[in-house]
Amino acid sequence: MTVTRVLALLEILQAGPGLTGPELAARLEVDERTVRRYAVKLSELGVPVEAERGRHGGYRLLPGYKLPPLMLTDDEATAVVLGLLAGRRTGLAVGETATESALAKIQRVLPQVLRERVAAVSATLEHTRAPASASAPKAGPLLALADAARHRQTVRLAYRSWRGESSERDLDPYGIVFHSGRWYAAGFDHGSGEVRTFRVDRVAGAVRAGRSFDDPGDFDAVAHVVGSLSAVPYRHEVKVLLAVPLEEARGRIPAETATLTETADGILLETRAEQLGGMAQMLAGLGWPFTVITPDELRGEIRALAGRLMEAASVAAP
Repeated sequence: MTVTRVLALLEILQAGPGLTGPELAARLEVDERTVRRYAVKLSELGVPVEAERGRHGGYRLLPGYKLPPLMLTDDEATAVVLGLLAGRRTGLAVGETATESALAKIQRVLPQVLRERVAAVSATLEHTRAPASASAPKAGPLLALADAARHRQTVRLAYRSWRGESSERDLDPYGIVFHSGRWYAAGFDHGSGEVRTFRVDRVAGAVRAGRSFDDPGDFDAVAHVVGSLSAVPYRHEVKVLLAVPLEEARGRIPAETATLTETADGILLETRAEQLGGMAQMLAGLGWPFTVITPDELRGEIRALAGRLMEAASVAAP
């Protein structure tokens, strides 16, 4: 029990330095004298613990001290490995080789039996969706943007557009969003004077510009990113009325692909498409009654698809 609580004190000091004796005593369910004894025990083990007196004093690890490797239970180690594997698959990971190197380091320090079991999970795990095709962002720009968003600090971005053009711009980052395998930053772009969306994997660098910005209030970063992506210009603007309840439509049609609005005549689906043939197939695949509002060319694609289906249905099996 004593060893467990000494290690618990170490974990607490890692997560929240500067806690007072009474606060630590309450966390560990011991008295303050015992906390002091635990701190001495850590010092004897080579972990330097400072105890500062006064109103703003408390216990903390010596600044700059490098902690020994984390001690993980079987469940914790498995959770970390599975999280890394899932991040690599979904695009949530950062850096080109960070996931692989982190997995290798963790597996090297695991006990033999647990290492073999975790390796078995990694080797046999199957997924129901294709891996993310997006490039993973570098950790530096992602962390800098997140820190600036949290502290309301303007950053200067070195950014590369989808055309490969490089530019520098000042951005007030309002929030970071992970969506469909990609990382995005939403915020006020000083160059355009508009709130815009930027892909984090295209950010080559992000440094503080030395000034702060006002709190954006109830700004919804997720709604902004999803809305801006669904508004990307395509050749055809499509409007279709669906004869189906709104909740059922939302369950089948992702928010990033179309806007759904409940009207007196049905659910209005609004989206944009480059190829109307694919839109005809999507509408047919939903299996719901629908009415095309615009464009007229979509009706032609639907009739052509219906003709191909009728022809396929009339062919006798050999």
